Amino acid sequence: MPVPESSAVDSHPTAAFDHIVTLLRSAGCVFAEEEARLLLSEATGPAELALNVQRRAAGMPLEYVLGWAEFAGRRIRVEAGVFVPRRRTELLVCQAVALLSTSPSAEPPVVVDLCCGSGAVGAAMIRALPGVDLHAADIDATAVECARRNIEPLGGSVHRGDLFEALPSTLRGRVRLLAVNAPYVPTEAIRTMPPEARLYEPAISLDGGADGLDFHRRVAAGSIEWLAPGGHLLIETSERQAAGTSAIMAAAGFRTETVRSEDLDATVVVGRVPPGIGKD
Repeated sequence: MPVPESSAVDSHPTAAFDHIVTLLRSAGCVFAEEEARLLLSEATGPAELALNVQRRAAGMPLEYVLGWAEFAGRRIRVEAGVFVPRRRTELLVCQAVALLSTSPSAEPPVVVDLCCGSGAVGAAMIRALPGVDLHAADIDATAVECARRNIEPLGGSVHRGDLFEALPSTLRGRVRLLAVNAPYVPTEAIRTMPPEARLYEPAISLDGGADGLDFHRRVAAGSIEWLAPGGHLLIETSERQAAGTSAIMAAAGFRTETVRSEDLDATVVVGRVPPGIGKD
């Protein structure tokens, strides 16, 4: 069923809305009414509206269709081929901001958003704590370009490379807080994910290895030399994997605490570098 042409959209907005809702429901969109309102409000004209509805009905993530995602109360630019930020990751931001707010320093704290994707976490931290020396990094070129558009206008820096290889060497031993939303979906579980993620988001942003914790091992093993004395490593994980993530971080020398939000269905393991460990 086609979306109504311009005359129908302009003259009968209610009919157009109902028609779009019907199309989206038929395509399996759970929040069809809300999505229809967004598609109608964001389209610059009937042709773009028709194309966007067609894309969404075909299964393309709404964030790709709109070009943005809502995260931490703001719009974050999101492009096709970049991991779509989830609301649960707001817990990672909240924990990071709380730690930085309660540990003031004479100089702007160095903060790293590792595996940054769109840069949503880094952008949210800059907005919450103006003046932080924010660095974001990702291995994927498309993600890095997207993150630059979100972070650099706010004063942060974005680097491309494999985990810590992306960071300037001058940051070694100076990072106050390292926030990580690395892939943690077990390889075999990817096939059970919703089609929006499984078919459209890059596998590199989802696949965490056999148990989902491969990147957590790499990050924990390499992070202490980058953190300042008393610095913190925060890793988003799942409730089921939290014990594994915590054990990995503890084995690397961190004192750990697991934070859970039922409202966000989110879990973050917080690790602190104990006195006497790390780069002096």
